[in-house]
Amino acid sequence: MNIIITSTNLSIVFKQLHKQLGGTLLLKTKEYILKLNNDIACGIISGIAVENAIIYIEYDIIFKKDITIQFRNEKSNSIHFGYCSKGELLQSFDSKDKKDRIGQFQTGIFSNTHDRKTYFHFKKEKYSNVSVITLDASNVTDMELHSQLKNKFFNSPKIHQFSYIGSFNLKIAEKIEELNGIEQNGLIRSLMINSTVFLILALEIEQHKADELNDESQFSSLTKSNMEAVKEISQFIRNYPEINYTLKYLSRKAGLAPLKLQQGFKVLHDRTVSDYIRNVRVEVAEKLIRTTELNISEIVYSVGLSSRSYFSKIFKEKYNCSPKYYKSNQNTLSITA
Repeated sequence: MNIIITSTNLSIVFKQLHKQLGGTLLLKTKEYILKLNNDIACGIISGIAVENAIIYIEYDIIFKKDITIQFRNEKSNSIHFGYCSKGELLQSFDSKDKKDRIGQFQTGIFSNTHDRKTYFHFKKEKYSNVSVITLDASNVTDMELHSQLKNKFFNSPKIHQFSYIGSFNLKIAEKIEELNGIEQNGLIRSLMINSTVFLILALEIEQHKADELNDESQFSSLTKSNMEAVKEISQFIRNYPEINYTLKYLSRKAGLAPLKLQQGFKVLHDRTVSDYIRNVRVEVAEKLIRTTELNISEIVYSVGLSSRSYFSKIFKEKYNCSPKYYKSNQNTLSITA
């Protein structure tokens, strides 16, 4: 089944998806959600317009047929920054071309000029969680950025196309989880969404630059299974911040040597294991201050810390105020937001 998208305007994109795929289309403050449960697909396609030139679309879905989404826009030069959290995404520049595959935790960048098409392919009955940031280079108002994009991604004299499949990158998966976990509303939500999408975009471009330079970074000694183990143990820490962790305990639970575990945390979080634990505890504590009636001492204990003075120190380092001040001014901060 062939789905045709002829615009980079998010509203038009979702109207076209809705018309061709069916389902229920919801709009909530510039965020589009297409819920599907029919003979074509089961799942959700969601989208956010960051600005006129940039849209973010996430496919969390199982298609019941082989699906090809064809992007063709005679008025724009588009760059698609893809990332696969689960499953796979296949890409080509012609319906009959050999398809490039983005596997789990991999990045991909694809650009085409107005006279060429880009195709994304989804296999039937295969679960996919794929995120795509589409940048319409024709509508970028910053001339310096426009020039850089043109030189980088539209300089293939033969076919006017650019295609790149990158190394695996779990930092992007973490940022996508953060994006989906944003709970705030109104202006704060909009600003957090925009900043997170821009960060994901930056990580995509950074990954491309590192691969282009054949970067012999810490990834060279870490396998995909190593990184998956690091990701799982990171989530375990976030779920249970109150445990008195030791590196030996975490290494054993992850099935990795301590050095390998530290290396993985540095790559994924740009932190040591102990720094990551401390940061998680502060973030969990901040949420408890904001959403519960627990006093500060109870919160300190619930996140696995025993010293209130130490907690106050690390909280202030992150949020620029004391926990007591943060709690007492929540109403004011909420009204301001």
